[in-house]
Parts: sequence; structure tokens; C-alpha cells
Amino acid sequence: MPFVSRRGFLVAGAAMAAAFQFNSRAFAQGETALGLSATTRSLDINGRAATVFGLTGPQGSGLVLNPGERFRVDLSNDLPVPTMIHWHGQIPPNAQDGVPDAPMAALSPGEKRSYDFAPQPGTHWMHSHIPIQEMQLLAAPLIVRRPEDVRADRQEVVILLHDFSFKSPEEVMAEITGGHGASHGAGHGTPAPVQGMDHGAMDHGAMGNGAIGGMQHGSMSGMEMDLNDHDWDAYLANDRTLADPEIIQVERGGRVRLRIINGAAATVFWIDTGTVAGRLVAVDGHDIRPLAGTRFGVAMGQRLDIELDLPGESAAWPILALREGARERTGIVLAAPGASISRIAGMGETEAAAFDVDLAQEGQLLALDALPSRSVDRSHMVMLGGTMQPYVWTIDGAVWGGHRPIGARSGERVELMFHNMSMMGHPMHLHGHSFQVVEINGRRMAGARRDTVYVPPMSMVTVAVDAGEAANWMLHCHHMPHLATGMMTEFAVEA
Repeated sequence: MPFVSRRGFLVAGAAMAAAFQFNSRAFAQGETALGLSATTRSLDINGRAATVFGLTGPQGSGLVLNPGERFRVDLSNDLPVPTMIHWHGQIPPNAQDGVPDAPMAALSPGEKRSYDFAPQPGTHWMHSHIPIQEMQLLAAPLIVRRPEDVRADRQEVVILLHDFSFKSPEEVMAEITGGHGASHGAGHGTPAPVQGMDHGAMDHGAMGNGAIGGMQHGSMSGMEMDLNDHDWDAYLANDRTLADPEIIQVERGGRVRLRIINGAAATVFWIDTGTVAGRLVAVDGHDIRPLAGTRFGVAMGQRLDIELDLPGESAAWPILALREGARERTGIVLAAPGASISRIAGMGETEAAAFDVDLAQEGQLLALDALPSRSVDRSHMVMLGGTMQPYVWTIDGAVWGGHRPIGARSGERVELMFHNMSMMGHPMHLHGHSFQVVEINGRRMAGARRDTVYVPPMSMVTVAVDAGEAANWMLHCHHMPHLATGMMTEFAVEA
């Protein structure tokens, strides 16, 4: 029997149009700051109420900036706990980057802070840089349009992906780390949470699945790799599950640009466009040579822009996000007028593959905005390590607090060689810069520009970056439990 969302087909379409329309007030009054609030909100997760965090502004959840519009934002903390928002993919002055105590303190409850800088165009997002708050969904899209994005013949659809637990982040972390309490140091138990990153928590109830016992494994050249270290209660696309997906009205034969953001704490997804072939045209806000296909992977912190040319018929086209190494899935539905919309199960028939173990996808991505050709001034080998038992994840053999910063001088071309010697993949994110993938497992290439690169187990990925503002910039794994237990260092740029 056809299934229609209880929120209604037309209501969903109108809401999406309203959410991503131009902010005419800011456009007309260029100097006016946009108000953004970190606050609590309520969701319906498979028929059960959940209280989570969120970022709300004049456009609802998230921000869309017009071509040429500055990022002028007044951020208010309406939460009962301190918070700090990082503008992921942006290159603000270091003081505005959004990391607690690096250099600015977190916002206290009731505090307001102003931000003002020229934004980077593309599909980006904003999220708390306190890991347990990102696990509470304190995140939202940040879309900065280029002039060519303002086109009457193309519809934009933003999809923000999350994993979700009814348990508190502390309970989730206790399960993931094996139930241990205080830290006894690397090699003797679980490291303590990152200093300045453990503010606040909310109790979401007492429901949830076990962690380590339900962990999925995959094989890689005969070795076992760890894919998922926690089974979440739900997987969300724009705050909803497939029990009640968002249904977005589209035109027959229309062109759609999907802006997909993986805001999950610890889940890699495959984006499956089904019967409609897609073109991957940008990653992390940077244009690439278009790559055709129907399935594209996206790790935590990464973004994909996928263009679709829809058939000229009254039909519905699900866009699904498949959890790697598992059957769970989430997604949205694109529907032309008159389409019959069928219910979609939240579990697939087969497990999705491990993500890009051989870096086949990353190896096909070629930048259209490559870094200028020049000699390399400095190279660093960055060793990624760790184990599930004890739950310890390291950069260059150390956790945050015992780390050794990676040095550079402003203006230098630096190559960072990420060498992953652990059996989990690590999406490595560098603040305040974009870099270019230039080598994969010994093969040189002119790869994609990014700010977050996935490094599979027992693999090497080298990126080139031109060191920017003289400051300490965070470099860390974007798997939140890894970050919460210390997998972060500094890219220390000197003048």
C-alpha cells in the first residue's frame, strides 16, 4: 500500500523550499548579522520522543549564504552547558575557529559571541567541537552558494546524516570503551576525555544496544578490520528515519543537486541513488572532475555534492544512506507530482561493503581547483594508531595532552603523510586549511581538494597543504569516540 509521510507530501516540499531560500534580509542589509542559537529541540525517533541539541537561525536549522555574502553571525548559547561551534570547512581567523580554549574559551550558558569573516563557498557544516555534544546532534548545514548555484533549472536538496542513541553520550562512551571509568593512561586503560571537550550531557533515556559485542568486522587482505564500534538506536537523514522519511517534491525531468553532509559521530555511509545515475561533482566544497555512479561513500565530516537528472515521469526516487558493514539504512525520498510512495524498510537485505578499503573511490577523484604547482618545503609522517581493547587511539603514538605538534612556517608547502597502522579507518580533519590528496599508497596523483580525508586501515594517504595563518590549528580524527579519547594533535604554524 502506498505510504505517505504523516507530515504530508506538500508540507515537506514547502518546508524544504522555505529552508533553503535566499536570506533576503541579509542580502539587502549586508551589514546585518544573522542570529544563530545553540539550543535544545525535540525529535520523533520511530515514535519515541527525544530531546537533542541543535543550531537554529532565521532559516530554521542551519544557514545558507548568498554568493559574496560574508559570514556575519551572532552565536548565542541557549543551552544549560558551555558549548563551542566549529565552522567545518571554513577558514576563519584562528580566534574564530571554534575550539574550546584554543584560543577562546567556550561560550557559557546565556553568552553571545560575534563572528565575521569571508566564507569559503560550497557544502559545509557547523558543529560543536565538544564530542559528546556532537553525539547529541549539535550540528547543522552551512551552505555558501557560488553565483552559478543560483539557477532556476536546478533544485538543491541538503541531506544531513546522523547516528543517534537514546542513551546519554557518557553511557555510549562507557559501552564503547568497555565500561571503564577514569583514565589510567595510554596502555593501561582508556585515556581521559580531551581536556575542554567534556562539557555537559543530556539523558536521552535508557534504551540502546550494546557496543563492543555488536561490533562489525570486515576483511582486508586476510586481516580483520573493525568497521563499527557502536550499534546506534537510529540513523537519521534530516532528523528522520525511514519509518517517516522526508519527502521532497521535485519536478519531472528536473535536475537536482544533492548536498550531503555526514554529521554522524561514528558511522561511515554509502550514498545510494538507486535507479537514477548520479554525478559526483564536488567533495568537501571543492569541485572535482565529475564521477558517474549510483553509490558513493562519505566518511564522518566529509561532504558530497551529487547531481541527478531525474526521469520525466511521475515517480519517487529514494536516496539512501547505507551504514558500512551493516544492513541499517536511512534516507529521503524525491517525489514528482502524482508519484506513489512506498514504504522503505530501515534494514536492507544485505550488509553494505566496507568503505573504500582499497581507496578506489578516493583514487578516482581529481581536483578542478588544484593547488598551484611548487616544491615541497617540509614533510611530516603522521602515524595513526590504536586498538579496541584497550580503547586507545593515537597520533604519533600519543593522545591529546601528551601530543607533539606538527610544525610548519606560514607560506610553506607541507606534505602530511598519514600512515594508518590501526585496524580502524580514520577520517582526518585539518582546521583552517584545505589540502589536496597527492599520493595514495605510493601512487602520486592530483587528487581532490579536501579538509577531511579518510585513511583506511594499513594504508597511506599523503596530502599537500600551504600553511596559512601563524597559529595552532587542530588536526584530528573525526570519529567522535576516537576524538573524545584523545586522537588529536596540532598543526603549529609559525610566522
